[in-house]
Amino acid sequence: MHSFWIIFKQAFLTKAKTKSFIITTVIVCAAFFLLANLSNIIEAFQGNDEEANVLHVIDNSGELVPALQQQLTMSNSDTQAMPTDLTEQQLKEGISERTIESYLVLEQEGQLSARYVSESANEMGSGADIEQAVQSLQTAVTAETMGLDNNEVSQLFLPASFEREAISESSKSQEELSQARGLVYILIMIIYVAVIYYPNMIAMEVATEKSSRVMEILISSVSPVKHMFAKIAGIGTLGILQMLVFGLAGFTAIKTAGTNLSEGAFSVFGFSDVKISTFLFAVLFFLLGYFLYAVLAALLGSLVSRTEDVQQLMLPMMFLIIIASFIAFSGISVPEAKFVTISSYIPFFAPLVMFLRVGMLDIPLWEPLLSIAIMLVTIGILGWFGARVYRGGVLMYGSSQSLKDIRKAIRLGENK
Repeated sequence: MHSFWIIFKQAFLTKAKTKSFIITTVIVCAAFFLLANLSNIIEAFQGNDEEANVLHVIDNSGELVPALQQQLTMSNSDTQAMPTDLTEQQLKEGISERTIESYLVLEQEGQLSARYVSESANEMGSGADIEQAVQSLQTAVTAETMGLDNNEVSQLFLPASFEREAISESSKSQEELSQARGLVYILIMIIYVAVIYYPNMIAMEVATEKSSRVMEILISSVSPVKHMFAKIAGIGTLGILQMLVFGLAGFTAIKTAGTNLSEGAFSVFGFSDVKISTFLFAVLFFLLGYFLYAVLAALLGSLVSRTEDVQQLMLPMMFLIIIASFIAFSGISVPEAKFVTISSYIPFFAPLVMFLRVGMLDIPLWEPLLSIAIMLVTIGILGWFGARVYRGGVLMYGSSQSLKDIRKAIRLGENK
C-alpha cells in the first residue's frame, strides 16, 4: 500500500505543479470574477454621463413628447425624452462628435410614425425601449381618436390566459423546466469538459513515462495494476480539487459582486431554487464518468510509446464522449424522448444523459440507481480488462497506433 500512495502523490503533485494546470486554474477563476462583475465594469467605463440617457425628440406637433415620456416612465426606462430645436443636420453632427447618443423624429399624419437615429444599428437592444414606448403611444393616440377610455383600451389589449399542463408523471411544469434547463446545461458542460480533460491527462502521463523509459523502473518495483489505479486516483483527486476551487471562486465572485441569484441571468439558470439532489447527482455522475473514461484512457495510453500517438489512439474514446454530449444537449429540449431514455442506460452515455433526465424530469429513484449500478459493473469489468491490457501495454515499445495491439498487450501481460 505504501507504493500505491507514493505513485498517487507523484501523479497528483506532478500535474498540480505544471504551468498549464496552474495557468488554466487561474484563468478560469479570473473569468468567474470578470463575468460576475461585468455589469459593474461596463458601468465604470461608461461613467455617469447623464447625456447618454437623454433622447432628443423632433416633434413638430409639440404635443407628443410628454406622452412619450409618460410611456417611457411606465416601462421603467431610464431614457429621458426632451424636445429639441436643433435641426437634423445639427443632431447628426452631434452624434458624430459623440456629444449626442441618439435622436427621434416623431410625425403624426393620421398615423403616428417615428424614426430613431443613432451611431450604429448593431448595438445590442438599440432603441428597443423607445420603440416599445412609441408603439404604446400610437395605441393611446388611436384610442383617443376613437373616443375609447382607458378601461376600454386595457380590455382591448388584455392578453389571453394560456397555461401549459403535462399529464406525464415524470414531466415538470414549464416554470420548473425553464429554471432547471440552464443549470442542467451548465453542469452537463462541466461534466463533459472534465470527462475529456482528466482522462486525457492520464493517457498523456502514462505515455510520457514510457517515452522517457521511467516506466521500466516503476514496474520493476510496483505492479502495473497498482500503478494504473494509483494514477487514476491521483489525477481524479486533483480534478475534484480543481472543481472545488472553481466552485469556490464562482461563489466568491457572485457574493463579492453583490449579485442576487434570483435576479437577472441567474434567475434563468434557477440557481436560487436548485435542489441539493441535483448537485449530488452531478458530483456522482462526474465521478462515475471520470473513472469510466479514466480506466479506458489508461488502457489506451499504455499502448503507445510516444505522446504524439496518444490523441490518435484516443479518438474512439473521444467519439463516445462527443456522441454522449450530442444526445444530452439535444435532449435538453425533449428530455422525455425515447432515444434519451434508452441512451441513459448505456454506460458510456449515462454520465451526461442520465444526469440530464434527473435534472429535467421527475423520474423514479430506481432509474438513476439502475443506471449507476450498470456503470459500476461496467467500471469493474473495464478495470479488470484494462488492468490486463495495462500490465502488458506498459512493456510495449515502438509505433502503436491501432487498437489491434490490445491483444498483443494482453498476451505480453500473461507471459510476464
